[in-house]
This record gives sequence, C-alpha cells and structure tokens, in this order.
Amino acid sequence: MDAAPLIFKVRGLDCAEEVALIKSVLLPLGVQENDLSFDLLNGKLMLGCAESVITSDTVVSSIGSTGLTAIPWDEFIARADDDENFWTRHGRSLFCGLSAATLMFGFISHGLAHSWMDTIGSHGENHSYPTLTKVFYLAAVFFGYWFVAPKAWFAVRRLRADMNLLMTVACIGAILLGEWMEGATVAFLFSFSLVLEAWSVGKARRSISALMDATPDTARIFCCPSTGFKEKSVDEVNVGDLMQVRPGARVPLDGLVKSGHSRINQAPITGESRPVSKDEGDEVYAGSVNGDGLLEVDVTHTAEHSTLGRMMKLIEEAHSKRSDSEQWVEKFARIYTPIMMALSILIMIFMPLVLGTTWMQGVYQGLVILVIACPCALVISTPISVVSGLSAAARNGVLIKGGKYLELPAHLKAIAFDKTGTLTQGLTRVQEVVPLNNHSSDELLERAAALEAPSDHPLAQAILTAANEANISFSSCSDYRIIQGKGAHGTYKGKAYWLGSHRFLHEQGVETAECHERAEALEAQGHTVVAIGTDDHVCGLISIADGLREEAADTLLALDDLGVKTRVMLTGDNQGTADAIAQSLNLEVRAELLPEEKVDAVSALADTHGQIAMVGDGINDAPAMAAASFGIAMGAMGSDAAIETADIALMTDDLSKVPWLIRHSRSTLRIIKQNILFALGLKVLFIVMALAGVATLWMAIAADMGASLLVIANALRLLKVQV
Repeated sequence: MDAAPLIFKVRGLDCAEEVALIKSVLLPLGVQENDLSFDLLNGKLMLGCAESVITSDTVVSSIGSTGLTAIPWDEFIARADDDENFWTRHGRSLFCGLSAATLMFGFISHGLAHSWMDTIGSHGENHSYPTLTKVFYLAAVFFGYWFVAPKAWFAVRRLRADMNLLMTVACIGAILLGEWMEGATVAFLFSFSLVLEAWSVGKARRSISALMDATPDTARIFCCPSTGFKEKSVDEVNVGDLMQVRPGARVPLDGLVKSGHSRINQAPITGESRPVSKDEGDEVYAGSVNGDGLLEVDVTHTAEHSTLGRMMKLIEEAHSKRSDSEQWVEKFARIYTPIMMALSILIMIFMPLVLGTTWMQGVYQGLVILVIACPCALVISTPISVVSGLSAAARNGVLIKGGKYLELPAHLKAIAFDKTGTLTQGLTRVQEVVPLNNHSSDELLERAAALEAPSDHPLAQAILTAANEANISFSSCSDYRIIQGKGAHGTYKGKAYWLGSHRFLHEQGVETAECHERAEALEAQGHTVVAIGTDDHVCGLISIADGLREEAADTLLALDDLGVKTRVMLTGDNQGTADAIAQSLNLEVRAELLPEEKVDAVSALADTHGQIAMVGDGINDAPAMAAASFGIAMGAMGSDAAIETADIALMTDDLSKVPWLIRHSRSTLRIIKQNILFALGLKVLFIVMALAGVATLWMAIAADMGASLLVIANALRLLKVQV
C-alpha cells in the first residue's frame, strides 16, 4: 500500500526559481525527483515518499535554510485564519513600498544638496553623496533585499548562482563603486519585480478560487412533512436527499430535477454562454445559477464529490504536472545563470585589458551584465502562461490535468472518437415516423405505444418517449404476447396488431415493394426499423436511432480547418450503423471493436501520425484513452473511469470544445514562445549595449523589470479567453 504523501505549504513558492531551491536541499537527502510535485498556485509542496525516507521536521528545517518557510499542510489549514495576518499577506508589498519611498527621499535629498543632474549620474569621478542621501539609499537597499538576502546567502553557501545572488552582487558592487543611487534602484526594482510575480500568480489563483466561491455553504433540504425544507450545511447532505432551489439562487449540490422547470446559467461549470433549460430528469450542477423557476432536486453527489469538487481537485493536481516548455526553461536557467556570471567576470577583465577602459568602468559594465542576466522574466514567463491557460480552460468548461496536456493539442494531427455518447447523444430516440396505407403519424405512434407499453426494451422506451412528447394518449392493449427476438402481438381497441423488426415484417407476408425500399433506406442510414401492421396491411414504419449530436458535424469541419486531417471513429457497434454515421460526418471508421481492439487501433494511428487524441465517454474507452498521446473525456455524462483516465475532461457534453481546446492550446504556446523570445532578445540587446559601454545599471534593471511586466501582462491575457 502506498504511503500517504507529505504535503506542505511553502511561503514564497511562486516560480521555478523556488522550485529549484527546494530541490537543491531535498534531493541530497534521499528524496527522488519523481517524488516531488509542486502546486505554484497554492504554494504547495507534495512529497510522494514515506517519513522513513525523510521526516516532516527535516523537510521544514531544510526548506527554512533556503529563506523560504514550510508548514505541514494540515497545520497550515488548522491555523489558516490566525496565520494569514497582515505581515504574511502584505509584508513583501509593504517593504517594496518602503524601498520605493526611501529611494525617492534619497533622490530628493541628493537633488536638494547638490543638483538634479547629479541624481541621474551626471557627475564627476570625485563626486560624493551626502550622508543623509546615503542613509536613504541604504534604507532602500535594506527594504528591497529583506526577502531576497536569505536566498542569496543560501546560494553563496551552496555555491549555486541564481537570480537572487546575481542581483545582490550587482547591488553591492554598485555601492562599492560609489554608485549609491543605482544600487538602491537595483534593490527597489528587483523587489518590485518579485511583487509583480507574486501578484500575477495570485491573480491566476483568484480566478480559480472564484469557482469554489460560487458554491453556497448551505442547502434547503426536505426534512419531514411537518417541517418541510430546512437549511442544512452542504457537508451534512447525503445522496438521495431532496433539495429545493429557489429562483435566482445558486445550486448547492449536483442532482437530478425531480419537479419544476427553469433555465439555469451553468457557465461557471461548463462554460456555456447561455442559460440551459432544465426539466424533470435533467442534471444540475453545484455552483450554477437558477433562473426564475422553483426546482426540487434529488441530490446525486455529496459536496466533496460534486462536479465542481472534482474539478477543483483535478485543477490542484494539474498545477504539479509541468509542461515541456516549463521543464525546458528550468533546465535552460540552470545552465544560463552561471554562464552569465562567468561572462560578467570576463567583461570586468576584458574591457580594461583589451579595450583600455579603467578597471572601475570594466567592473561597472560587468555589473550591468549581472543585472540584465537576471532570469526573472524568463523564469516566470512560462509558468504564468501555463497557469493562466489552465485557469481560462477551467472557466470555459475544459478541465486540463497539467501543463503538458495544455501544450499537446497544439501539435495534434489525428484524433479518434468513440461513437455512442461521444459523436451521438447516447440515447435511442425515434428519428422518423413513416405512416403507410392512409394512416397518420399520430395513429401509428398511438398503436405502437400501446403495444410497447408492457416492454422495458430500449426501443420500446424510445417509442413511449416519442408518444409522450407528442402528447399522444393511449389505453392498454389486451392479448399481449412477445415473439422472442422478433416483436409482439396484441389487441388494441378491438383490433389485432403486430409490431416488430424488418425481418418480422417480411414474415407477415404483407410487405410491399415501397415498404421494403423505405425500410432498407432507413437501415442504410444506421436506423433500427420497427414496423406496425395488421393481418392484411402495413400501417407504417418507425425508425429508431441514437441521434448525432447537434454540434458533431460542425466540430468535424472545424477540426479539418485546424489541420487535423485524420479523424477516425472507433466503435463496438455493427458495421452498417457505423458506416452510416461515418459517411454523414466524413470520418474514417473502425467498427465492431472490443476495448482491447480500440487500444490496438489507437496505437496504430499513433505509430503513423505521432500525436493522437482519443475522445470518449464510457468505461470501455478508458484503455484507448490511456494508449493515446492524451485522452479527452466527455465529463458531464461520461463514466468516472473515463474521466479519471483522461488527461482532459469536457465538463459539458459539447464536442465543439475540442476545436476550441486546440485553438486555446496554440494560443498558449504562441504566448509562451513570445515571452521566451522577448526575454532572451532583450538580454542579448543589453549585453551588446554593455560591451559598447552605453548601458547603465538603472537602465538594465528597468529593462529587466519592464520585461517581467510585459511577459506577465502577455500571459495574463489568457485569463480573458472566452469560447
């Protein structure tokens, strides 16, 4: 039996730099990298190893040595209200503000004591800063580096160059060179960039938390006839309880409508832009908003296992599964930072010895390289883009279980679909009523319903549903008997009728050429034909089929426009029905497949096309989903096995979300590439400027902070994505 994971809240865990810090102290203690997972949104660390490998106290003390603070998750939850004090929530922003204020006071005092030109660096080599100005600038450094210094000191002790060490060395170097204003500016702007980083992660976190805030804490539950409905905590409600949802109220728990009619806005769960009509038997989701009707709902899931609850659990897990881009950036930064530090030292030596500059000028330009080398913008560009992409998808009803699966759809070239419940509605319904020999459609449905009323066969239920929807009333038939595997006989309103399959119709000896052609045409479309007649003629035909989803055809066309040219339907249904559906949707088809044969088909497609997705809803689709590059489950009506196995879940049964997912994935990848190229391009530009001797420390830090601002703003655009 697997040991329960060790879970910690880590304060200051905002980006890949902190992830690398934590790994650097835990991996030498025997923890395997595969045992570590991080949830940046919630500042959570999860260790999938037992306390026999590493104890909770060891984890806390080891992480504490890096300048971060780790708290066991249970302890953090227990004291959350007391722990989230002003300092915890606003300490970093407060000190950043104090750094800005003292920097400004230093600037003003410098200008008043000397000249305003002195404050921007236009002074001679013998210039000296006033004592009061130095005090203000030193205070700006103190406040700016309060949260950075412990991490920089840890980097020194571990002989591991990171952005905290780079910026600290640059600041100290500037002060030692007598450039107090530039040293203080470096401290403030670096502090500000870290505040921006924390804010951007917090914004993405709040966009997800808004989902949970949509769920009421209480529900009106029927207690007994004498007291009626009473408010109860959602945690006390059980499956099967009767819940009342008033007009305009939020639905507290998942359930099926027992009585009432209303229109419900379920955009927070499924991303649907318009309210959805709900009648008896329809499903409603916790967190959706009721319209103007009073509903009574049978609860189907407890609060923990509601659709919204499962979404939140899967979203939390998703943030620990990093994308390929995130992993690349982390590896690149690990190599890039020491290389840039070495380059800085070379420039400090190269410029005086080769170009003839003074040693002070050489050291200064080397410090400029250190500042612009800070990988802050680069490191944050990808995780913020991924987190924003995951959050936007969740708000649009597409639950993606990790950054990796957010990127994969962008490269998709082939896609496989299950038929029943995926391309079709998963419900057998009457598709067409064909009256013959001067009978009407209502007469045909009335007689068929009377003969099918005693049966619980799916075809019988489809006919009874059609009669009910057409408001056709019927009485019971007499002398009812089933002809096994063929049909039934019965007497209705004093006259004998038979009902059955096309083959049964043929056996009655009353089939005409017209009737035969019509039945074969319906069967060629994948319909099951039910015939009704008497001893001397056929009254008519009723075709029954699992109807296509309304959006299926448009979805397939959209996929074609997106370049997904290979689209295959995999089904266990018979070849004739499968061929009819595939032809109507312009799909390739593999029919009469067992679950293991679906796996073989998916594997063969992957060998040919590389990236392939499998879309399904049933438990028999789960193995094929696991075999695909990634699986997509129909989340609203899909089986739990399919949803758990799939890498992406559509929280509504809307197939049009599949092309939306591909477009969203491509947009996310495009923004990630833009951010990486911009961050690296800006650094190359300033390295050239530093070599030319025209870049200053404050220009470099301003450019680096500007880069951080731009990549964050670019990434957060994904939060505004709509269907």
